[in-house]
Amino acid sequence: MIKKKIVIVGSIVSGFGVLVLAVFILVRSRIISPEMGFLMLIALLGLYVGFGILIAAYRLISKLD
Repeated sequence: MIKKKIVIVGSIVSGFGVLVLAVFILVRSRIISPEMGFLMLIALLGLYVGFGILIAAYRLISKLD
């Protein structure tokens, strides 16, 4: 059970890291401006935090039934 949780957390963290790296590559190659890259990173962090809260709320509600 612990190994499964570690794999899930590792895949989430690596997925986030790949997306952050992709934004940095876009900024370095001047496809997007640094300001837009910063906004994309903030939006990405917001999505991960928001969906994390939704998943936690869903798990807590499902335990009430």
